Amino acid sequence: MNRNSLLSLLDAYNTTDVEEAEMLTEMKNFVATNKDCFERTFAPGHVTASGWIVSETGDQVLLMHHRKLNRWFQPGGHCDGDPDVLAVARKEVEEETGLLNFRLANEGIFDVDIHLIPANSKDAAHYHYDVRFLFKADAQTELVINSESRDLRWISLSKVQDYNNSESIMRMARKAIF
Repeated sequence: MNRNSLLSLLDAYNTTDVEEAEMLTEMKNFVATNKDCFERTFAPGHVTASGWIVSETGDQVLLMHHRKLNRWFQPGGHCDGDPDVLAVARKEVEEETGLLNFRLANEGIFDVDIHLIPANSKDAAHYHYDVRFLFKADAQTELVINSESRDLRWISLSKVQDYNNSESIMRMARKAIF
């Protein structure tokens, strides 16, 4: 995969959400005009990939309590130079949850989001251009917390707002209700 492969995935993705559509246009422009867009060291921002993991029954989502940001999010992370965003999303789900038996629920992108990451002791504030995929997994599978999270939890889709009510998270929760 390369930058053109991501651009093809983005071109194939459609959304009816006005705010997400604006971010999709911005993300296409960012990827098309920045050859270093997959590098964590690219100061303005970089492409990241994540997985929205729903239970096989479709009524729960797996969220992690992010250690650095102290908030609940879906698993995901930096591409670190790898333009294969689906492979990156799969790797991050495995690393951050311990899940090994999960599957892509549908082909293509599930959601896109651009969000500001606040400055910290190592990095200046920058943007994440997050490409998200929908996965399914058995909610009875044992989870493994790693150093990036404080907790992992299967949460009813109807209760997601109690953990993180940001529009980004709520948009994915709305999309995931079958």
